[in-house]
Amino acid sequence: MRRTRLKHVGLAVLLVLSGWTAAGALPAAASDSPAPAASAPPASAGLLRAMQRDLGLTPDQAEARLAAERRATGLLPEARRAAGAAYAGSWFDAGSGRLTVAVASDAAPAAVRAVRSTGAQVRTVEHSARRLDAAKARIDRLRAPSGVSSWHVDPAANAVVVDVVDGERADNDVRRFLAEAREAGPVTVRTVPSAPRTFAAGTVGGDPYYTGNARCSIGFSVHGGFVTAGHCGRAGAGVSGWDGSYIGTFQGSSFPDNDYAWVSVGSGWWTVPVVLGWGAVPDQLVRGSAEAPVGASVCRSGSTTRWHCGTVLAKNETVNYSQGAVHQMTKTSVCAEPGDSGGSFISGDQAQGVTSGGWGNCSGGGETWFQPVNEILGRYGLTLHTA
Repeated sequence: MRRTRLKHVGLAVLLVLSGWTAAGALPAAASDSPAPAASAPPASAGLLRAMQRDLGLTPDQAEARLAAERRATGLLPEARRAAGAAYAGSWFDAGSGRLTVAVASDAAPAAVRAVRSTGAQVRTVEHSARRLDAAKARIDRLRAPSGVSSWHVDPAANAVVVDVVDGERADNDVRRFLAEAREAGPVTVRTVPSAPRTFAAGTVGGDPYYTGNARCSIGFSVHGGFVTAGHCGRAGAGVSGWDGSYIGTFQGSSFPDNDYAWVSVGSGWWTVPVVLGWGAVPDQLVRGSAEAPVGASVCRSGSTTRWHCGTVLAKNETVNYSQGAVHQMTKTSVCAEPGDSGGSFISGDQAQGVTSGGWGNCSGGGETWFQPVNEILGRYGLTLHTA
């Protein structure tokens, strides 16, 4: 029975969702490989339909957007090198379909011309990425109260954006934190509806993996196992599959500070370079892990809410969970719910990361963070299983 089911399970071994799962990343050298050529088919018909549903696009707009994002992803390394020390961040502009690169105002005119020559749009700003990253690093050393949701460098705002839970801004501890944060550098404060939480769930039906009484989702297959969320299990914990049979063991896990883990696979189970579409879209092949820019579309697969899409909102965000802060997360507009933890985030056919946590749900909307897959691959010396 397992082998007939494994057309589905092989994918589930990639995508089991329970808490938030980490996605496997290539070793450092392999993770820097260029994105596929823009002439390649941007996505399956099912993925395009999901983008139409979740992003409000027409079929032609969805296909054009994916092709433009593919070009922007390939262009980013060259544009960043051209900016040099004046680099101040970048993002994909869905309106123009082009990559925008921010350049510090004290940059030499030659640097600005060099960035423009790559084909990227240029925006001149006051602070360099190095200055903003240093400010965020100082804020990371502060102790954040529960009323502070997260903080990240926003290249478009040219500031560190601190998200505060609605109704908590007047709290004395929040006010003290914000005052100390402003001493670190340029800060902008925004309000979010609720505090972040991880998306672990009790044992329910579907295609999950289980550790004790927690259900999680697989992120991505790596050679020898799969990556997932660290809050789903500690190193040494055994993992069971959808049918209750033994899959393997957590070989490494980190949470909080990080939210990633990897599980070895054996006992008749195997891995495949696929992300489950759950019938909403065809199962998606994974062909690499080129990192999509801020503003690019991204889709998530999970065992509770299955397949949903949105956009990348921010990178290198520190998320203040009740269990402790988690660093270097990517924020998205994609919804998720308990049981989706550890599931796959993918942009086109490129692995992005594993689901960690968020706020809201897939009825009323919300935001979700993922742990970047290339960080996970590099941490454990894993190789992403690709088609």
